Amino acid sequence: MDINKLINDFKEFDSATVQNAMILVRGYVDANIDYTSPDLKCYNFQNPVVGIAVTAKVTPLDEPKSKIDFNELYLNIKNSEYPVFAILQDIEEDNGRAAIIGDVMAHMGKALGAVGMVAGGSVRDIPGIKKADMPVWGTGRVPGHGPFNLIETQTQIEVAKLVIDPGDLIIGDEDGLTRIPLDIAEDTLIKCKEVREKEAKLMSKEGLKEKFDLY
Repeated sequence: MDINKLINDFKEFDSATVQNAMILVRGYVDANIDYTSPDLKCYNFQNPVVGIAVTAKVTPLDEPKSKIDFNELYLNIKNSEYPVFAILQDIEEDNGRAAIIGDVMAHMGKALGAVGMVAGGSVRDIPGIKKADMPVWGTGRVPGHGPFNLIETQTQIEVAKLVIDPGDLIIGDEDGLTRIPLDIAEDTLIKCKEVREKEAKLMSKEGLKEKFDLY
């Protein structure tokens, strides 16, 4: 399986098309292992973003009892052999009260190979993030943070009710994030093309006339 080719090929589609295709491949599954909730908002977007998840748990408000060097997260992004979706979960009790992604992190992530960044919590510095040309998602916006520390990296996290493991294939757009299981990724890609062709026909004047005798 050529992961880089899969990533490039999935960029042609939106998350809704991918969702429909996965249903054709394996039926419906629990939403919490499938896609994000409406809590997640896209704050800088151009085209669908596809990458492999590098995960982190952070605390941006209070000093934790234990922490690890923040460079561990950056090195995991840098050392990935694939385009990275850097996905952070705010694990403070008061989730979202402080920002966990801003313009400095966006510029650093871009330089290290991240193609998208996601906050299971709040973001800030949106104008600077746009200057970094970094697609960013978050569950809120605030202007500040307190002591900002990395607690874990490359462990399972939960963002907007979606459970994400490091190494998951993720597609993101203005609708949110969808997790594409690697064991069905190739079949899903084939079905994406079928879904697009079927929907294009249904939405065409000819398709509407055929189905509803319109026009």
